[in-house]
Amino acid sequence: MSGDHLGLLHKELPNMEIVILDDADTIGQVAAEEICVLLGSKPDAVLGLATGSSPLSIYDHLAARHAAGEVTFARAQAFTLDEYVGLGPDHPERYRNVIDRSFTSLVDLPPGAVHSPDGLAADIPAACAAYERAIAEAGGVDLQILGIGTDGHIGFNEPGSSLASRTRIKTLTRATRSDNARFFKGDLDSVPTHCLTQGLATIMAARHVVLVATGPGKALAVQELVEGPVSAMWPATVLQHHPHVSVLLDESAASRLQLADYYRETYRGKPPWQGL
Repeated sequence: MSGDHLGLLHKELPNMEIVILDDADTIGQVAAEEICVLLGSKPDAVLGLATGSSPLSIYDHLAARHAAGEVTFARAQAFTLDEYVGLGPDHPERYRNVIDRSFTSLVDLPPGAVHSPDGLAADIPAACAAYERAIAEAGGVDLQILGIGTDGHIGFNEPGSSLASRTRIKTLTRATRSDNARFFKGDLDSVPTHCLTQGLATIMAARHVVLVATGPGKALAVQELVEGPVSAMWPATVLQHHPHVSVLLDESAASRLQLADYYRETYRGKPPWQGL
């Protein structure tokens, strides 16, 4: 089979692939390699960027590979998943600033190439609609990085979110705000109560989704995501209907999976040309 046909087959394989790896560093290395391959074949690729601790290893490996001259982001664009409502432009926990510190300032993404929802907009619905238009006008997201919350949320799509939702304002649950209080010196009252987030349908429109989960606290959410029924109570389960999802886990996050041995066997046996 020719290389062109192999590439076409890779693009058209519909699946949720579960990849169980040793640790967060290995996960970051595997995901970064996939992004480098994407940029090598499509230098103007559109990336979807998530904040939180889960993707940090990916960003570290990408920054290192950029510093080594192995990858350039000079023609790429990026869209962030979400943003707090009401945090000022200079607030250190504003997600645009967080992603800049952890990744975008460390590579050569050009000025204006990184887009975020406008959490300070006077007209929030108009800002959300504008963000959807910007993603569409960029040609859609080629590869979306995701984490997953302990309650199964992706982005800030909390349990009960519509599976057909688009970018919108959401009220954060106390549990999510408590989880995020560690970034606000443990002060729950300092954590905003609202955010703007890409909706589940927006995320589903990305051509490739790479979801990362590590640690035993994510094991139940991962079990529901991979082996549970599709339900708004576990929003990430909508990804079971996506044609190309790579779920990258460490052993503890995979600890509740009934078919863990099968996932290990299929990953070891896949053709090397296929990638994630």
